[in-house]
Parts: sequence; structure tokens; C-alpha cells
Amino acid sequence: MADRGTGATLQELVADALRDGVDLARKEFGLFRAEMTSNAAGLAKGAAMFLAAAVFAVGSLIWLTQAIVEGLNIVTHRPWLSALIVGGALLLIAVILAVVGKNMVSASSLTPNRTVKSLKRDGEVLSERTIG
Repeated sequence: MADRGTGATLQELVADALRDGVDLARKEFGLFRAEMTSNAAGLAKGAAMFLAAAVFAVGSLIWLTQAIVEGLNIVTHRPWLSALIVGGALLLIAVILAVVGKNMVSASSLTPNRTVKSLKRDGEVLSERTIG
């Protein structure tokens, strides 16, 4: 780089600015890629939670519902009440798993926040260098 304090030509200053701009753009793109990779992993985990919710809901309904209803029927002596209690509990579990999965997959988790903040800082620094 040319010595900016003592008689650098306009061409040298422009060349330095272009080199700095290219270097900055390369670093920002690297940050963007790393952040998007991390966000994609979070998206995959959220999708896995939805899959787990479905597996638990179906498996529970098939394998455990009848046994639980029959066991509860011994206490209540009302098959419909036993079925209602068991169905409500299974629904609650499925809803909790779905909400957790939805939160992990939300669109805001895909926003590259660190890259946006870094670009804003870079813009402020460039503005200060241009003005100052």
C-alpha cells in the first residue's frame, strides 16, 4: 500500500480503495456463508422436531392408546371418559412438540443477523473515511 500521509497519487488511493473494497466484500461473503450454514443446521433440527412429533403422535396412538384407555376404564367405569382423557394427554404432547419445532424453523432464524450488523458497521466506517 502507498503511504497515504505523504503525497499518494489519486490512482494509488483509488487502487487501495478498490483492493480494500474487494477484500472487505470477500470477508463479508465468507461471514454470510458461515452464518447461512449455521442457520440451515437450525432449520434441519426444527424439521427433525416436526418429524419426531409425528412419530410420537402416531406411535402413541397405535401402541399405547388402547392399553391406557382400558387401564383407565377400570378406574372410571366409563370407556368414553377414559378415551377422552388419554386422547387429550396425547394431543397435548403433540402440540408441545409441534410448537418447539415451529420455533426452531421460524423465518427469523434464517436471517443472517451478524452479516447485516457487520455490513452496517462497514458502511459507517466507509462513510467516516470518505467524509473525514
